[in-house]
Amino acid sequence: MMEVRGTPVALAFTVSCCMLLALLPVHIDANDNLRVAYQWKEIDFEFPSETERQEAIASKSYIAENVIPVGLEVYKKRLFLTLPRWKEGIPASLAYININETTTQSPRLHPYPSWSAHRRTSETEAPEIVSPFRIRADRCGRLWVLDTGVEELLGNTTVTSPTSLLVYDLHNDNLLRRYKFPADHLKENSFYANIAVEDNDCDDTYAYAADLGSPGLVVYSWKQQESWRVKHHYFHPDPLAGNYNITGINFQWDDGLFGIALKPQSDGYSTLYFHPLSSLNEFSVSTKVLRNQTYATESGNYHEFKILGSRGPNGQAGVAFVDQKTGVIFYALPNLNAITCWKTSNRAYTIKSLGRVYMSTVDMVFPNDVKVDDESNLWVLSDRLHQYMYESLNRNDVNFRVLTATVKDAIQNTACDTNIKPLPDIITNLGDILRPSTSTIAPKAGSSSAWPSPSHTNAIVVLSMLITMLRVSYCIRI
Repeated sequence: MMEVRGTPVALAFTVSCCMLLALLPVHIDANDNLRVAYQWKEIDFEFPSETERQEAIASKSYIAENVIPVGLEVYKKRLFLTLPRWKEGIPASLAYININETTTQSPRLHPYPSWSAHRRTSETEAPEIVSPFRIRADRCGRLWVLDTGVEELLGNTTVTSPTSLLVYDLHNDNLLRRYKFPADHLKENSFYANIAVEDNDCDDTYAYAADLGSPGLVVYSWKQQESWRVKHHYFHPDPLAGNYNITGINFQWDDGLFGIALKPQSDGYSTLYFHPLSSLNEFSVSTKVLRNQTYATESGNYHEFKILGSRGPNGQAGVAFVDQKTGVIFYALPNLNAITCWKTSNRAYTIKSLGRVYMSTVDMVFPNDVKVDDESNLWVLSDRLHQYMYESLNRNDVNFRVLTATVKDAIQNTACDTNIKPLPDIITNLGDILRPSTSTIAPKAGSSSAWPSPSHTNAIVVLSMLITMLRVSYCIRI
């Protein structure tokens, strides 16, 4: 065993410098780099004329204080917003703004794809689009609209049409397909509020719709033009995670499967990350399982679904979205008025491995949707939904905001920063080996001591110095 009899001055100086550098923080707090791109006190629309606006107000087909944006999507130069029919007076439930042509932070919205798509042609016939909550634009130039078909959720609730998938061609805004969910997909409390689209193959695309009311997942095949419903225990809410307290408003929700996000894998399938809304945990499953209708719908697949870890106290997450270029998944955390992130390449899923992207009790009150566009920009919608539902919005306040930043700026100096690499396992493991044992078990009879011998201590000192220098060297290289 090598002994350390003395430390040369040069080595002592080197070790001292290394130890000093090792104490310097490599990871610092988030910069909260998101900026407000658009904001509204109330939502207004581009009516064909001012006369028609006034007629809509007079007939109560447009009640400004009842309109609230819930979902967003950005494709090319259009930013889309969903405006579900929570209450009466919603003239259009899906609209957009042209980013290039907008000269104000509070632009009026254009109904998508047209005014006629949101109007009844008769008393007995539903409009083309009734009440979507989330939408998704795929890389093939299609807009997937998950329409609940339900009006006046907070009033005289009416099922106007069955839950449906509407798919539009974003090149000309024509309706490509309408797919009504089969009756066996619609359970007593079903409510489909979120969608993810696996678009690796434009001709063989799959859409996934999350049922938060009667927890389940519908898988829809574009090629086969059919769907099947998947059940799993992990889709259900956690009874201990149903309490919410946001800006002093306390309420309880028991919502199941809600957050779903896809990350393509090298085998041609994707990993679906998912979680119930009223839960602190994150889960995953391969779409290889979900796309196999027979296997996906039988109980033998239970162990294909994995639990990743917990976001910790108040870590209930709404929507989630994976940036395809960095592999970073972004979460909306309503209880914390925050956006957080996690590197999907990270094997650990803990509070420490999550990064804070943005947190504010002004700009980020109830973050409700998160997306990354094809130019690597992060977009977030906050809308004070809890206040809209349980109290009322102040018409003199800014109530709705769309915030944005590049993904690079959003994750800079967070645990998701792709420029900050973890130490190699060999360094971390050596550190674990050298830590003093905290065991309280007494040494075996005949052993001299529970403490290491002097020669062992000297070896530990040398190895500790080596690890410190390796840590510093590695940090300098990255």
